[in-house]
Amino acid sequence: MNLKEKLSTLPKKPGCYLHKDKDGKVIYVGKAINLFNRVNSYFRGAHDYKTTKLVSNIRDFDYIVTKSEKEALILEYNLIKEYDPKYNIVFKDDKSYPYILIKDSKEPYVSVIRLNKKSKYKGKIYGPFTDVFAARNLCDLVNKIFPTRKCENLQKDLCLYYHLGNCPGYCKNYVDDKQCETYKDEIIRFLDGDYKGTVKELKKKMNKASENLEYEKAKEYRDLINAINVSLSRQDVQSKNRESFDVWNYETSDGYIAITGLFIKKGRLLSSDKFIDYLVGDPENMVSNYIYHFYEINDKSKDVYFPKELLSFLDGKTVTRGYKYQLLKQAKTNSIENLKQNKKVITNKDEYFDSIANEFKRIFNKEINTIELFDNSHTGGVNTVGAMVTFKNYRPSKKDYRLFKLDESADDLASMKEMLYRRYFRVLRDDLPRPDLLIVDGAKTQINIAKDIIGSLGLDITIVGLGKDEHHNTSYMMDEEYRIITIQKDSNLFFFLANMQDEVHRFAITYHKKLRQKAVYKSVLDDIKGLGPKSRNKLLRKYKSIANLKSLSLDELKTVLNSNVALELYNKLREDV
Repeated sequence: MNLKEKLSTLPKKPGCYLHKDKDGKVIYVGKAINLFNRVNSYFRGAHDYKTTKLVSNIRDFDYIVTKSEKEALILEYNLIKEYDPKYNIVFKDDKSYPYILIKDSKEPYVSVIRLNKKSKYKGKIYGPFTDVFAARNLCDLVNKIFPTRKCENLQKDLCLYYHLGNCPGYCKNYVDDKQCETYKDEIIRFLDGDYKGTVKELKKKMNKASENLEYEKAKEYRDLINAINVSLSRQDVQSKNRESFDVWNYETSDGYIAITGLFIKKGRLLSSDKFIDYLVGDPENMVSNYIYHFYEINDKSKDVYFPKELLSFLDGKTVTRGYKYQLLKQAKTNSIENLKQNKKVITNKDEYFDSIANEFKRIFNKEINTIELFDNSHTGGVNTVGAMVTFKNYRPSKKDYRLFKLDESADDLASMKEMLYRRYFRVLRDDLPRPDLLIVDGAKTQINIAKDIIGSLGLDITIVGLGKDEHHNTSYMMDEEYRIITIQKDSNLFFFLANMQDEVHRFAITYHKKLRQKAVYKSVLDDIKGLGPKSRNKLLRKYKSIANLKSLSLDELKTVLNSNVALELYNKLREDV
């Protein structure tokens, strides 16, 4: 049955459809109230840029009938996660948004966390913040203003925070339970938006410091007041009853779509979520799918407001007047502005990615969508590590990156062999998706290693190596038949491959440094008499590096260690290590 005949047999019922390319690979998943009308519409009339590209690659399709459009929405989301289709919205890799947590402990402890529906945190939570820097800045502000507990786990002895005046000494019970509750209540009121009392108190302290000619301290109080005004006062919403709710709206223009979510907590506009992409299919489909995905990962407010056209398949409310309606309009305005500012950026990016895709297709005579590149790192054969980065549709897919701790007795070639075998044995064993292209950072020798491993496992993966010139700069690709493929150094393909090499090198080096630092810690701290494993781990968690330990005075070390151990460590740190 040809495609035209198959289109005529589609049912006029709700469900999901899966478009496939010439290799049978799913390249787009969509949902419809009427499958017959929706799928046939792709093959009639003119379309925008991305839909035209999609249709040009469709060679077949499947469909699944559902009971309702809402059921189709859920199925569509699951199918997108299963097949990772090239032309669907690129979601945010299941990355949850940051929140601020007031921990459910006796002492007031405030931190930034990543929260999703599988997370188990006890305490009061504020968020989500789509900007992690905003969350951290607000958390830092709370920890500067209020006498919070600074250590993640309560210490046995007074630490540096106490001696610097940043902690009232919770570890020694210098603060009773009633005062701890008072501090926590003040923090909660502050984060709920009742910050005027805090500002008033800071102004008193600033004026007093100024009168006592303590100008540095007065400046610190002034900076805190300014930080409060920037972080909190500009986020007020004219809400009389201090409600918490979410608002979503969108805008389309010239084949693009922008989506905006606004999150109001206790009457304040706390944060927002913004997205822009090409419009593929019905805008309501794209928006509903995006919002459904968002709430799969992040907590949903009790009340959510949408434009009325989304209510047929999303559970929520709409309004036509009042401040909530103004927020709906504000979300619309944000979407319009996002389109104005970023349409050209997307177009330029897609032109860049299209040129790379076309070049790969020309070289290998097939579509290249998923690429894996490997590298290793060591210092004199010690702490040998390997790294693999994955690019999908020419963009980094960080959830698919992998690290390998390798045999230290092996040379570079043996390390590459071990890494490739471990990676692709698991691909075979667990039936994981195969990449379209495997890249090794080297020419004939590295290619032979990759061919041996891939061949021994019976996998069909295209292999290519990156060759270097006399200056050790990448200058060509070499295929499995050892044919040299010249790369123009001003081409998009050259910059793309250089970017991949930089990324895998960075990923490997970061892991290597982490292991090397642990080794240095171990070598220095193991020589200190009386410094047991528990104390060593405590120092490692708290100070992170030898440089940080070296910066401490003897008196500061004595706040975390007994006098004799502190003195021995102080002297050891000043030797050449």
